[in-house]
Order: sequence, then structure tokens, then C-alpha cells
Amino acid sequence: MNLDYIIRHGVEQDIQQIMDLYRSTAAAGGGLARSPEEITLEYIGGFVRHSLAHGMIIVAVLNGIIVGEVHCYTPGIEIFAHVLGNLTIAIHPHYHHQGIGRKIFSTLLHEVETLHPDILRVELVARESNTKAIALYESLGFVIEGRFRKRIPIPGGGFESDLSLAWLRKE
Repeated sequence: MNLDYIIRHGVEQDIQQIMDLYRSTAAAGGGLARSPEEITLEYIGGFVRHSLAHGMIIVAVLNGIIVGEVHCYTPGIEIFAHVLGNLTIAIHPHYHHQGIGRKIFSTLLHEVETLHPDILRVELVARESNTKAIALYESLGFVIEGRFRKRIPIPGGGFESDLSLAWLRKE
């Protein structure tokens, strides 16, 4: 399906729509590390404002509605000023597997490469079971650097690992 969506930078006025997107994504399960009840205006407003001030935020808009979002930002410590982290991507469940995630992620990485020569590293963490997302990240140049064992509780008992992935600027 060829969707006629717009890719643009996020703005503070997007907070409510991003909250709606995150609640829908969290309700579908398996991607975000928060429940729908944990998706609050304070949480969304916090990372949107921090991304605008110290990082990047890219959204995909379809018919005036945000259906995808990716953000990341520097940790605020001088020694890590070359690192974008706390990366999260959310795609509305009705629009999975339509290329939106790849497009917004590619846009983010292209901007890092062309507009932010000071950024040498982009980091993210993904659930080990989220194999489709991990395949996307690897296809964009991310490599698995480590595993956080017993990090995510599994309903019914047990734990799953998170994987640490990083994209490094080519030298």
C-alpha cells in the first residue's frame, strides 16, 4: 500500500497527538516499555521538549494525524555530547509494515549524518523478542553491542532480555 504521508520535524504542538499515538502503540503491546496508563502528558511533553532542545524528533503524518514518531537526544553530560540516546520509535499499530518506521528512522539518521557532524553515535535498546524491529535497525546500520539479561518481566513469569544496539558514524 502506498500511503501519502508527510515526514517532518516534530514540534511542541504535536504533544497531544504523540500521546495518542503512544497510547495506541502501548495498548497493542510488545513495543513500548510502558503501559497505556503510563503514557501521560508529563511523560510525552518531557521527551518532546528534551528532544527539541537537545536532540531530534521526526514524525510521520497521514491525513493530519501523527502515525509515527522517532526521537532521541543527548544525555546532557559533556563527555557524552557526541551520543544520541534514549531513542524511541512508535508506529501506530494500523500502519505497521508499510515503510513508515524505515522512512522516519532513515530521515533521522540522514540528518545526523548531514547536519550534525558532532554526533558520532546513536544508541537504542530493543526487546530481544522484537525481531522485526531489530532486523530494521540492523538494516539501517545498527549493530548489537550487548544484552541486558532478565530485564523485561514476561506476563505469567520469567524474563526477557533487552539488546543494546548502536549506529556509528562512518569514518
